[in-house]
Amino acid sequence: MSRVNNGKKGILVVSFGTSYEETRKLTIEAIENKIKNSFQGYEIRRAFTSGIIRKKIKINENSYIDSTKEALDKMKADGFNEVIVQPLHIIPGIEYDAVKETIYGYKNLFKKIIIGTPLLYEEKEYEEAVSALKNQMPTMKKNKGVVLMGHGTTHYSNACYALLQYILEESGLENVFVGTVEGYPTLDNVIRRLKKNKIDNVVLMPFMLVAGEHANNDMSGDGEDSWKSILKNNGIQSTVYLHGLGENLSIQDIYIEKIRDLIL
Repeated sequence: MSRVNNGKKGILVVSFGTSYEETRKLTIEAIENKIKNSFQGYEIRRAFTSGIIRKKIKINENSYIDSTKEALDKMKADGFNEVIVQPLHIIPGIEYDAVKETIYGYKNLFKKIIIGTPLLYEEKEYEEAVSALKNQMPTMKKNKGVVLMGHGTTHYSNACYALLQYILEESGLENVFVGTVEGYPTLDNVIRRLKKNKIDNVVLMPFMLVAGEHANNDMSGDGEDSWKSILKNNGIQSTVYLHGLGENLSIQDIYIEKIRDLIL
């Protein structure tokens, strides 16, 4: 008995997810809609990799979002034979590895199933991401800079942030500094560089798909442990750019091109 019955084609958009509804609409949902409008003939499905986020949304919004496995099981049951999986993750870390591992279990269940890469993967994509960042950068005087908050990870892909920093500097954004919440470089590393460059005024920006928990609390919250508070205690004033990367139209286009490369 053939497992292919109607030749349906789909794009499964996989992200970590966020329980912040407003930023979810402006980022994840906006990218999904752009994908839908860019690839006629493909049905768009959604999956979140964070079980905690999915549970919060179920409780707070009474809305259920599939895991990667659940979404693929449904696509199989619904008669898809071609599936493009595009993660919206930023780096090829633990979450991306988990998506790849899940997809491997379905390689014989669809006629075609293929996965795209996260935002930062090949060198040219770092350059494209930096070019996109320029669209949201303020005009900077000598004493002013930008601090990007990345997530960070214990995974070896944490090295992506070092490459990003290098390419930022090579592109002329010498007053833009990358820090991470859960990896290296830390905020302490960033503060030392700010002081060395005599920068006492910065814009804090999340280098994350959404402006969710980390951006609202760890970066810009009023608590003594927030980046904003720690910078202030070190004599560095800050303003906040509370928008996830997913709102940046040029970042959205990078994901579109990744899918287009998979289809061609």
